[in-house]
Amino acid sequence: MSVPFSPRHLLIPFAGRGSPACREALAGLRLPRIEALLSRLTLVDEDLQDDTTLSPPHERALARALGIAAQDGCIPWAALEARRLGLPAADAAWGAATLCHWQVGIDDVVLGDPSAIEIDQAESAALLAVAQPFFAEDGIALHASSEPGRWLASGPVFDGLATASIDRAVGWPIAQWSPLSDAARPLRRLQNEMQMLLYTERVNDERAARGAPPINSFWLSGTGRLPQGAATATPPEVADALRGPALRDDGAAWAAAWQALDAGPVAKLLAEAERGQGVSLTLCGDRGARRFEAQSRGFSGWAKGLFKRPDAASVLEAL
Repeated sequence: MSVPFSPRHLLIPFAGRGSPACREALAGLRLPRIEALLSRLTLVDEDLQDDTTLSPPHERALARALGIAAQDGCIPWAALEARRLGLPAADAAWGAATLCHWQVGIDDVVLGDPSAIEIDQAESAALLAVAQPFFAEDGIALHASSEPGRWLASGPVFDGLATASIDRAVGWPIAQWSPLSDAARPLRRLQNEMQMLLYTERVNDERAARGAPPINSFWLSGTGRLPQGAATATPPEVADALRGPALRDDGAAWAAAWQALDAGPVAKLLAEAERGQGVSLTLCGDRGARRFEAQSRGFSGWAKGLFKRPDAASVLEAL
């Protein structure tokens, strides 16, 4: 039986970023290898929307690559992980509850990046044991995931419930991205209960003693039910080094991460393309994702790519 050809696929989230410092850094960014690679590739797919979608472009692109069709805010990442972990009722509706720090200001409550709270497995397990009975009262079963501070929750409430990705909400007032539908009302109440519960937990006392930010809530995302037979394709390689600097709007760190990507994964992909191997590159920004692939373009297309390379800054700015 023949095996369908599948080119090596590199997906880069936050390749373009519209925040002030990253936009400023983009102007001086030099990425010779990505320009050389793009000169050999052809744009084959484009997904351009505004930056108010609940699912950011890199999640939409990854879902398409895996063969998952879903409405905005309903890409079932939690259900996919539950299936991979072999959890019971993996065909049910799931959501991911990620422990986080809500930064309380005078006017707004802002979601901090959960990756910055530095929670370990022991802390996550201790808080999970405390939280499970509260979630169970609303018919929600909580399970540990492969990542400390990220729990997998199953229950009917997650079926068709649209939620915003953490990558959309970090750094913004939570009211802007929290689900407001009637179906989400029990979850908003549960968040309030968990805030009061976490405030009194010994784990947070110990975190305060060592100068770590308190864990005072959770963010729900990745909700939905995984369609039968979905996500059987080979996943692309996701190079996520730009995420942290982009969410912090650290232009210098974002530019440095881009240069490292250009010298590392992008250089490897370029070398494969130069050997005539099939390669695919997806660049994602705040608003859109563009996928490029190696295709036969004839002599005129080859010559054009040889003598006129795309400008990386212009390509990334359009994302």
